[in-house]
Amino acid sequence: MLEPTFGTDAPVVGMVHLPPLPGAPRFEGSRAELFDRARADAASLDAGGVDAVLVENFGDAPFYPDDVPKHVVASMTRAVGEVREAVDVPVGVNVLRNDAEAALSVAAAGGAAFVRVNVHTGARLTDQGVVEGTAHETLRLRERLDADVRILADHDVKHSAPLATPEFAAESLVDAVERGLADAVVVSGPATGRGVDEGDLRAVVRRRDEAGLDAPVFVGSGVTADTVGDLLDVADGVVVGTALKADGDVAEPVSAERVRELVAAARSAGE
Repeated sequence: MLEPTFGTDAPVVGMVHLPPLPGAPRFEGSRAELFDRARADAASLDAGGVDAVLVENFGDAPFYPDDVPKHVVASMTRAVGEVREAVDVPVGVNVLRNDAEAALSVAAAGGAAFVRVNVHTGARLTDQGVVEGTAHETLRLRERLDADVRILADHDVKHSAPLATPEFAAESLVDAVERGLADAVVVSGPATGRGVDEGDLRAVVRRRDEAGLDAPVFVGSGVTADTVGDLLDVADGVVVGTALKADGDVAEPVSAERVRELVAAARSAGE
């Protein structure tokens, strides 16, 4: 699914971290500024050479566990539309904390190519409480909407802990693809901006290969220009946010220069 979706077999996906949306506790009262920031960050990512961008309601903490209000869906749809007008690369959607129905609906309506789902199968203990996967509903909704949207499902997602033994957690990778029908898997570190343990990453890829699955594995946090080459020697793609911001500060705007540096390092790794 990599070439058809991203146009490359080693995609670099850049994050558009939206500021707090209307209705969120830290919303600052200007919709115009919010969407201007989304367009500007997306344009900087595109100019820097990423293969896709992923739009996420990053500023909306504290997050709803699995069912955001309608006004969030409306704002996300507007944001995705603004971003699609600003870039020439595929766009994805993630609705935090885990509203796969909203993400898929926004993607289908807005012409996005993929969604990220933090808990697609199984269950995790998070700061929102226990969050459960709804793959059975997500896949049926995709069919009803006749949406050509790929599902990137997190494995051992950041800011959470498993509700199972390590042995089951390893098997849940296979379940997400074989039984949850995820199109790709995302492996993250423990928190935003925190790196992935390379041993854990290799174990996920090894388990994928042992099971005979063809789902790509993405690294979903902590990727930097210094580490992207080594990570792409193991994984199939990367999702990058913090390292592409000015001064490496997740709250700052995207830096096109930092994007170019990381993309160049990723491309060099594939040569």
